[in-house]
Amino acid sequence: MRSGVRIGVDVGKARIGVARSDFHGMLAMPVETVPRGAGDVARILAHAAEFAASEIVVGLPIALSGADTASTVDAREFGVLLAATGLPVRFVDERLSTVSAQGALRSAGRTVKNSRSIIDQVAAVIILQHALDSERAGGTPPGTLVHPAGGSDS
Repeated sequence: MRSGVRIGVDVGKARIGVARSDFHGMLAMPVETVPRGAGDVARILAHAAEFAASEIVVGLPIALSGADTASTVDAREFGVLLAATGLPVRFVDERLSTVSAQGALRSAGRTVKNSRSIIDQVAAVIILQHALDSERAGGTPPGTLVHPAGGSDS
């Protein structure tokens, strides 16, 4: 397992959930919900700098069939913007992370309506925790590494 803080990102059309891991890559925790738009990349990079992050993990909302959706394309484009800054970025499959986040919040007695401000953070935690667990179990970095020019490796 690689050491170093990772930043997890759940890209949405209106908001971006941000999470971080501990240095040892054992536990993901919520950080912030960033409004989508001007300054969003800078805000995420500020968190990466604040926590001395070694990598950013971006969730890809792939359809259950395995096909890309409009949201997948949007998340890929956002990940490329982050990668262009020089910090390593990895794409990971995030199917059903928002559904899982909503279920976790319901279990905690919160409704979707009164949880809008944190649901994206919870989804980012789920994405990042899954990536950390996958790396720990498999011994290899999760997902695909993003190249600043827009491509990615397996």
